[in-house]
Amino acid sequence: QELLRVMRTIDDRIVHELNTTIPTASFVGKVDPGLTCKELYESLMDAHTSRERIIKNCISQTSAVVKTLKEEREKADEDAALLKQLRKEQTKLKLMQSELNVEEVVNDRSWKVLS
Repeated sequence: QELLRVMRTIDDRIVHELNTTIPTASFVGKVDPGLTCKELYESLMDAHTSRERIIKNCISQTSAVVKTLKEEREKADEDAALLKQLRKEQTKLKLMQSELNVEEVVNDRSWKVLS
């Protein structure tokens, strides 16, 4: 979650990024606004793609752990430690799945500001 928070900095600062990307009248000749906007767009796309890939990778790995723990639980009767670990991994999986929803909201907000 901390890594995602850091990776979402570009989205959190999108208004600031736009304000610093679009040149004022005194800098119009020195900066190509089309190029700087294109670079901002590309970095935003890269950030969104990267975060989504990371979240989906975490979901995949955690799902595999949950599946393994469920299989182990079926073999071992009433193992309290195993059940506790399974619940912990299931909670982590739900958290990662909710992060995908958060990611969608963050991305939509950024694209609305950018367009």
